[in-house]
Amino acid sequence: MPEGDTVWLAGRRMHEALSGRPLTRSEFRVPRYATVDLVGRPVLEVVSRGKHLLTRIDGDLTLHSHFRMDGSWRLFRVGQRWTGGPGHTIRVVLANADWTAVGYRLPVVDLIPTSDEAQVVGHLGPDLLGPDWDPHVALANLRGRPDEQIGVALLDQRNLAGLGNIYRCEVCFLSGVSPWTRVRDVPDLERLVELSHKLLWVNRDRPEQSTTGDLRRDRSTWVAGRTRRPCRRCGTPIRMVEQGTAPQQRVTYWCPHCQPLFGEQ
Repeated sequence: MPEGDTVWLAGRRMHEALSGRPLTRSEFRVPRYATVDLVGRPVLEVVSRGKHLLTRIDGDLTLHSHFRMDGSWRLFRVGQRWTGGPGHTIRVVLANADWTAVGYRLPVVDLIPTSDEAQVVGHLGPDLLGPDWDPHVALANLRGRPDEQIGVALLDQRNLAGLGNIYRCEVCFLSGVSPWTRVRDVPDLERLVELSHKLLWVNRDRPEQSTTGDLRRDRSTWVAGRTRRPCRRCGTPIRMVEQGTAPQQRVTYWCPHCQPLFGEQ
C-alpha cells in the first residue's frame, strides 16, 4: 500500500506538470464519469491530503483519487509510450500540451465540487506532510483512543494522516514498543509521533523509501518485509502476523526482543 510520502511526491510532480495549463485531453474510464469532458479547463493545483490526491480544476471541480493497495499516477511526455501497466487498468487520463498524467488501478475516482472536499477528506487527522501538521492534535487524537493497540491506532487516518503499513511497523520498532501495546501504555508517545513525521519527511522527495538510512536493496528497513530474518540489532528472528480486525487487518512485522509489550493486555 502506498504511504503518504508516495502520494505527496506524486502530487508534487503532477502539480509541476499540470498546474496553470489547460487540459487538451480528459478521459475517464469510469462508467459514472464516461461522458465528462474537461478539455480547455486549466488545472489549478494538485495537492495530497494523507493518502488522498486532490486535483483541483477550474470551475469548482476536484478530481479525488486514492491509491489504496496498488494504484498510481504516472507522468509521460506527450508522445511517449505509456508504461505503467496494461491498458485495461487505466482509470483516468489528463493531458496538456506537454504532459500526460495516467491513473492506473485507481480504486477511488470521484469528481466533486471543490467546495465539497471535506466530504472525502474532512475526517482525516493532521497530515504528516501537510501544512496542517500539528503533533499536539495527533497526540490528542491517539490519546482519545487509549485502549487501541498502537499498531492499529497508527494506521487510523483519523488520528494522523499519511502513515501506512511499512512506516507504522518501523516506527514501533524504532520506538522500542510492541505493536500490541495499548496507546495508554506507550512509554513515550510524543517520540513515536515525532518519528512518524520524521520518517515521512526525509523520504518525501524520492521514490525509494528507507528507515535505516541505507537505500540499498534489502538494507532499507529494520523489520518490515524481513520475516524470520535476524533483527539488525539483536539477531532475534523477526516475526510477522496479521493485526487488527477484518477488513482492516494488516501484516505486522516486529522483533519480540527489541519491542517489549508494555502494560496489561
